[in-house]
Amino acid sequence: MPTFTYMFTVNAPLTAVSRFHHDTQALKTLTPPPIFVQIHHADPLADGAVAEFTMWFGPLPVRWTAVHSHVSETGFTDTQVSGPLQSWQHTHTFTAVSPTTTRIHEHIDYSHDDGRRGLLSRLLFNPAGLYLLFTARQLITRWHLELSPAQRRGVRGAVGLLAAAASLALWRYRR
Repeated sequence: MPTFTYMFTVNAPLTAVSRFHHDTQALKTLTPPPIFVQIHHADPLADGAVAEFTMWFGPLPVRWTAVHSHVSETGFTDTQVSGPLQSWQHTHTFTAVSPTTTRIHEHIDYSHDDGRRGLLSRLLFNPAGLYLLFTARQLITRWHLELSPAQRRGVRGAVGLLAAAASLALWRYRR
């Protein structure tokens, strides 16, 4: 059975990391474009909580139902009960490194169906794709937990200004 592990630290206390991940909208927040998540049902995070959602890979919908277990301030596990893979069990572990720094450890045990049935999951959930997904989640987590709302607005404004300047430069260059 394949496994995937990803670890990073965030400059935020354990309680903030836990609160962020316990939000029923966390999956939606942590999913980077071009993937989008449509949540159909999400129980508040607790043992036995069910989440039903569709992950959209561009125009391709992938329906998923997960059940949560081992829920605590230091992490939780989500297990696919129906979805694109033969099996998927994702454990999130949060460890305080200091009062203001937390290590996030992601561990996934998964398997694909054989033959044609497993082709889609092999394309979407391969080691390289998972690495890109979790690298994006690392950046998103840091964005939300390390920057204040005012700093996030400022960064968005600066990025927008740079994008506008680049567009103007390209427009002028093409003329």
